[in-house]
Amino acid sequence: MLGKRNEIDQLAGQQWDLLVIGGGITGAGVMLEAARRGLKVLLVEQRDYAWGTSSRSSKMVHGGLRYIAQGDVKLTRHSLLERERLLKELPGLVERATYLFPLRKGVFPGRWPMKAVLWLYDFLAGIRDHRYLSLQQVKERAPALNTDGLTGAMCYTDALTDDCRLVMRTLLEATRHGGVAENYLQVTGVAREEQGFSVSLHDLVSDQKRTVQAKQVVNATGAWADRFSGSEARVRPLRGSHLFVDPERLPVSDCLTVMHPEDGRPVFVFPWEGVTCVGTTDLDHPQDMDIEASASNQEVEYLLTLINSQFPGRAISREDVFATIAGVRPVIASGKGVDPSKERRDHAVWGDNGVVTVSGGKLTTFRLIALDALLATGLISEGEHRKGQKTKAAMYSKLEAAPPAVDDFLHANQDDDDFFDWLLEQEAVQHLDDLMLRRTRLGLTRPQAGVAVLERRREQIKAALGWDDERWEKELSRYLDIHQQFYGVPVAPVVDNRKAG
Repeated sequence: MLGKRNEIDQLAGQQWDLLVIGGGITGAGVMLEAARRGLKVLLVEQRDYAWGTSSRSSKMVHGGLRYIAQGDVKLTRHSLLERERLLKELPGLVERATYLFPLRKGVFPGRWPMKAVLWLYDFLAGIRDHRYLSLQQVKERAPALNTDGLTGAMCYTDALTDDCRLVMRTLLEATRHGGVAENYLQVTGVAREEQGFSVSLHDLVSDQKRTVQAKQVVNATGAWADRFSGSEARVRPLRGSHLFVDPERLPVSDCLTVMHPEDGRPVFVFPWEGVTCVGTTDLDHPQDMDIEASASNQEVEYLLTLINSQFPGRAISREDVFATIAGVRPVIASGKGVDPSKERRDHAVWGDNGVVTVSGGKLTTFRLIALDALLATGLISEGEHRKGQKTKAAMYSKLEAAPPAVDDFLHANQDDDDFFDWLLEQEAVQHLDDLMLRRTRLGLTRPQAGVAVLERRREQIKAALGWDDERWEKELSRYLDIHQQFYGVPVAPVVDNRKAG
């Protein structure tokens, strides 16, 4: 298990086969695939695990219907096969969900183009799971949906997950195979040496600095990849934001794919961990990457406009939003200046001065991305790479010592005593935002940032983490500031309606 953090001196005194920089889903996947092959691997993350993009995605393990429309059938096929693998191996963490694509008179695509696309989609996945719903059936399943021009809907399935918990589950699995992972451990330099690499580390918890030796280094830092790649910039950071809405005000039972009235972009409205999630946007993110991304007022207005156009009787406002998230996608730039939504979502692996950099790609295909990265390091052969791509051997096995919520997270009570004990003892929690925004999602799915949970569990948390009252107050203030600034709802601009003169 991850357990308590290792002292930096313990890490510095060892020779590592592989050092992975970045604790998101790509880094976790590289760590797991390396550890499963008996390699001695260390993963370091400068913030918390899944702090970046991997806790802020659209929560979907899917093939991507729009990739078929863009002609990228290969990416769709790989994604769908990996989706089916994860559905089989982690049934309580990756779960099949019903999607509805409403059809409206005179709006492209219509019933028959969608039927053709969904036939191919299911064929690539090896299932048959789509059908047409009549207007009456749609009204029964989504009674609040705008019926203007509505003629029916295409119904199909994809999968939902908790992206952050998928990262944590992958890290937990990797540690069972001997891998070591450390959060709040920053890489400050990577130097090529005769026998490998010398990597300078700064422990942000103890404020100690040491150097570790590794034969190979993989830079899996996502949107930050250009910092360590040593080559020209290749990543185009794109921000996607979501709203978490009070489910009593906006109840939905299926995942709805609806078109925005202003630009025709598809946006998802779906049930997730007890709330209704709405997203995503797709904008360039030119801001400082060291400052946590947050949803802009423009994005909140954009998503509220979508909600109220599709659910006109609900009058959803900012007061109905529990929280927001904004993630920065590491998209490999085409260099053609295309619209953000038209950039391809496949990954790239490249090297400079020996460091292997991997970025881009989809949450769903993290295992295949990891194999490509390991091939580039030379730690696995082309034969092992091909075998890994085709294998049906399971990646995950049951965590016998863990409470049920770890493997059955989507159906679990996140505010459970045994689960909290596990998180505090086994998952390297350092701050309250680790606990409330990533180990659990209580800070996103409960009103007022889940403060009621923290008040009730104050003594449990203090005892487990060795905090006194002063530390508790500092941590609580820190968490609430983070939530308000980066996960809250931005205040609407004041509009002055007074007439001049």
